[in-house]
Amino acid sequence: MTEHVIEHSADSLQTVQHITQTAEHAANAAEHAGGGGADFIMHHILAQPVLKLPTVFGIDLTITNHILMMWIVSALLILAFGLSFRRKNLVPKGLANALEAAVAYLRDDIIIPNMGKDGMKYAPYLLTAFFFVLLCNLLGLVPGAATATGNIGVTATLALLTLVVEQIAGIKKHGVWGNMKHLIPGGLPVFLIPIMIPVELVSMMAKHIALAIRLFANMIAGHITILAIMSLIFIFKSWLIAPAPLLIIIFCALLEILIAFIQAYVFTILSAVFIGASISDEH
Repeated sequence: MTEHVIEHSADSLQTVQHITQTAEHAANAAEHAGGGGADFIMHHILAQPVLKLPTVFGIDLTITNHILMMWIVSALLILAFGLSFRRKNLVPKGLANALEAAVAYLRDDIIIPNMGKDGMKYAPYLLTAFFFVLLCNLLGLVPGAATATGNIGVTATLALLTLVVEQIAGIKKHGVWGNMKHLIPGGLPVFLIPIMIPVELVSMMAKHIALAIRLFANMIAGHITILAIMSLIFIFKSWLIAPAPLLIIIFCALLEILIAFIQAYVFTILSAVFIGASISDEH
């Protein structure tokens, strides 16, 4: 299992490197041919400063478009849930009905099956993570907006939060010592324990690194694909070939809507699996 996780993490890193190289080649080609396509798509991919702030203790406090998008997403979620459920109706209507259906689906198909009844304690985090990731993904498709989840710093922070919740859940369920013993597979010979502890720690970290890279790579790949296709128009410097790339771009944009939902679902279910493993009684 550990080898599989480590191999998967290595494959994810190679995927990110390949995506980055593709983006650089496509951007260079578009810039050499005219630059318009590169500027439009790279705006979605790279963090752009919105409000320049000073650096404090080596930390750049500049507000970027990705930070701004996360603030907007947070505000929209607070407003959506706050306004939808400000009145407690027996039968919710409109947006409240849609949100309640989504929450019920996540509870019945992700949280309880993977975590049991004890998992309901951590439902607020998992539900928040799902809606936050989903809305970040979807708003990134809006012209002029930016995809916050296309920033490795954002996805790494989300994965780190999952790791923190996972460890807190394990400590609350088994205690500090019990949670540490939980890392060691049962039935191991004593002389293998010193070897397995660092292996299991690496495995645990690799799972969360893969969780961060998976979300980042999938969200940035769509924009890079659009850039690569759009650059064809600038490379050939002819609008005669524009219809074919345009149709492919529209298809990719529609596909990204589906990917936005899938990646939010995958991040949530994997987080539930990781947290559920930490509170399970099996060793």
